[in-house]
Amino acid sequence: MNTTVRLTVNGVEREAETPVQRTLVDFLRYDLGLTGTKEACSVGVCGACTILIDGKMMASCIMLAVAAQDANITTIEGLAQDDRLHPVQQAFIDYGGFQCGICTPGQIMAAKALLDENTSPSQAEIKDWMMGNLCRCTGYYKILESVEKAAEAMQAERS
Repeated sequence: MNTTVRLTVNGVEREAETPVQRTLVDFLRYDLGLTGTKEACSVGVCGACTILIDGKMMASCIMLAVAAQDANITTIEGLAQDDRLHPVQQAFIDYGGFQCGICTPGQIMAAKALLDENTSPSQAEIKDWMMGNLCRCTGYYKILESVEKAAEAMQAERS
């Protein structure tokens, strides 16, 4: 059985017919062609599929697309503006916060959610917030540094 899902993704109203049991990550990837969001664990514990729904962090692999009806969703594709990377994206590049790239979109989206809520987090707060995003490559030090540097860059932009 199919249903029509309508939502706003990265500022654009989108609509697609999809099976009622389709997860949001699959809806984004296969129905809307937004492949930046990755799926790794399929049970909501690794953070690779992290997106923002109405500004709040969510694991898109454990949410049905129909449950996101009329929501405002931001994916990794929606962070850059006018060909300019978001400060979190730029910091991950500048400070080596990624390697293989599987967890990177989710890490970046989680970091953005943190910095939207807390513009000047301590290292302990960053560690606590990012705890739900797993990485098998970097050992986390470069990820933490990237988030710290992104916070600094965003503070400088506000000044």
